[in-house]
Formats: sequence, structure tokens, C-alpha cells
Amino acid sequence: MREKHIGLGLFSLLVFIFLLGPLLIISVTSFEPGTVLKFPPEGFSLRWYENIFNRGGFLRTFQTSIIISLLGNLLALLLGVPAAYALSRYDFKGKSVLNALFLSPVLIPGIVLGFTLMKYLIVIYHLPMYLGLLIGHTIIMLPFIIRVIASSLSSFDFAVEEAALSLGAGRVRTFFQIVLPNIRSGIIAAVLIAFLESFNNVDISVFMTGPGVSTLPIQMLTYVENYFDPTIAAISVLLMVLTGLLMFVIERIMGGFSYFTKR
Repeated sequence: MREKHIGLGLFSLLVFIFLLGPLLIISVTSFEPGTVLKFPPEGFSLRWYENIFNRGGFLRTFQTSIIISLLGNLLALLLGVPAAYALSRYDFKGKSVLNALFLSPVLIPGIVLGFTLMKYLIVIYHLPMYLGLLIGHTIIMLPFIIRVIASSLSSFDFAVEEAALSLGAGRVRTFFQIVLPNIRSGIIAAVLIAFLESFNNVDISVFMTGPGVSTLPIQMLTYVENYFDPTIAAISVLLMVLTGLLMFVIERIMGGFSYFTKR
């Protein structure tokens, strides 16, 4: 029995090394003082972190990625919350078809979807590239919003909603005061997942960007094609730190919600 626990512990350690090893290597190589990315580094320097801010393209595309992800998330929520509610609450003809339609952006290869969006939105309908990028990111976020919120609604007792309606509350008031507070954690999880999917997206963005409009992942991809210095490693470290801070803040918020709910 003891040997079994030791073997399980070693296996878990190997899994952690496999998952965290690349992140550790990237973090260490970001401090390489030379002009070539190498591991182990030959010294310690912050020059490549400074290089991120000296090159305006990274900051500009980071801002674009944030704006597109936030606006797309808002649009996806406005579309996805009612859709998830209708799919979970009612049975109607064509429900399975509509459900498959909302899920299709995840099933279709990203390159195919990106090329199709570029052909119709940019080439045929001549939409501004920024607007086309926003529409594309909204489309890829919508399935995550709907699926996660629908999963949260599956554990919601709609009898509570019926009780509120029977006591005289309007349907809109019941939705905002009864339904939404009970699926708050699902909405927050959906927003986070959709945001990360949009912010890190490459296959859609590579077709929907062009001169003057680009996202951070595309800017990083373009930089790697021309340079092999540790700048991208430095950006990756900063993104890991920002992600960790975001998850910490969300954990504190969710913990606060749980505390007040229990009280």
C-alpha cells in the first residue's frame, strides 16, 4: 500500500513537471542578456522587458486585444444569456437545431471559420476591419457563454421562478432578481473562459487583422517570424503574471459572494 502511494506521488510529480516545466523554462530564458533565446541563460538582464515597452506595437495590440475581448464578451453575453435561458427553460420545435447552430463555431475548424468571415465580412460586405474582428470574436465566444450558462441553469430550480411569478412579480423582474443571481457564478465562469478564448485567439484573428488593426497574439507571431530574441518570453511571463492576478481577484470575488450568500 505504501509503495502504491509512493508511485502515485511520483506520477503526480512528473505530471506537474510536465505541465510547469515549460513555463519555468520560459520564465528563466526571459532574463537572458544576449540577443538569442537560449536555456540556461548566460546572465541576468531586464533588457527584453524594457524592449516590450520600447516597441509600441506590443502595447497597441495589447490594448486592441483587451478592447475586442471585453466588447465581444459583452455582445456575447447579451446574445448568450437569453439563448441559454430559452434552451434550458423551454421545449420547442427546432431546439436541437438551434443548439447545434450555437455550438457550430467550436466544431468548425478555426481556419475555415476565419477565412469564411474574412471573405464575407471584409471582402464582400466591405465592413471595417475592426468591426469584422469584433464580430468574429463575438462569434467564437458565444458557444462558451451559452454552454457554461446553460450548464449552470441545469441545476437551477425553475419552481422558484414560478413561485415568484405566482406572487405577482413580472417575468422581467423575476429574471433579473431571481434567475440571474442564482447563476451568477456560472456567468462569471463563462465570461472568464470566453475572455481567455478571445484574447489568445490566433486562427480567427490572423484573417481578420491587417494594416493598423492587429491583436497581441498576431503581433507576437509576426515578431517571432523576424526575431529570435527573448522578448516573446518576457511577454509570456507578464501575461502569466496578469493571468495569475486575474484568477486571484476572481477567487476573492467568488469567495465574497459565497460568504454573503451563506450569511
